[in-house]
Amino acid sequence: MQVNPSFRLAYVPGVTPGKWARVWGERLPDVPLALLAVPAADGERLLREGDADAGLVRLPVDKDVLSAIPLYTETTVVVFPKEHWLAAAEDDVALADLADDVVFHPLDDTLGWTDLPGRPAIERPATTGDAIELVAANVGVLLVPQSLARLHHRRDLTYRTVADAPQSQVALSWPQERTTDLVEEFIGIVRGRTVNSSRGRGAAPAQEPKKAAPARKPQPQKAGQKAGQKTTGQKAGQKPKPNAAAKRGKPRRGR
Repeated sequence: MQVNPSFRLAYVPGVTPGKWARVWGERLPDVPLALLAVPAADGERLLREGDADAGLVRLPVDKDVLSAIPLYTETTVVVFPKEHWLAAAEDDVALADLADDVVFHPLDDTLGWTDLPGRPAIERPATTGDAIELVAANVGVLLVPQSLARLHHRRDLTYRTVADAPQSQVALSWPQERTTDLVEEFIGIVRGRTVNSSRGRGAAPAQEPKKAAPARKPQPQKAGQKAGQKTTGQKAGQKPKPNAAAKRGKPRRGR
């Protein structure tokens, strides 16, 4: 018995693939889409080892092995307790404003810091979730992409945009050697291609061009009639009716 192919899509925390998954289900209802939620650090590894056909991951990735299409760039925010003095800021804050704060740098950080602002913590939290717990304990603050601040939302925490902080870029990535028709189909979905413009197997078949109608034969031209001129009361292509007098014949002689 033949088993329908499936498509495995990995995605890292903060990324929401729901809208693309719905389009996939509409276009390829016979191909199951398996969504694999993975830690940020594992997305590239899954693609390399062939455990996923494609992934919504955070850049950078190894361009020698993986192809990547950048999708969007996220705003960076600083997360802190609601009682923190930063809560009084109505606009964006700057990295310099964090000089006196302990700034956590979790091991699964996605911002790629070269010079972390503020004061360093005694040790790095294992995950962003662990760092959020320390922020809630009023030990320090945390800089993350806005989607991660929403993912780890707590009532006792809030955040503000940091305009001069590094930003995280989300991309669709897949192994270069496995650019299959299904990968092309998903590329078309995230790029907003219509069904007819898609390059994958979900594309609608091309319609055959309509045949041109056969040309009409030209009607013989009467003597004294100009080219293209119609006889009075005559429709195009219609033969002229015989004269009424000719139809009655000659009048009979009286007896």
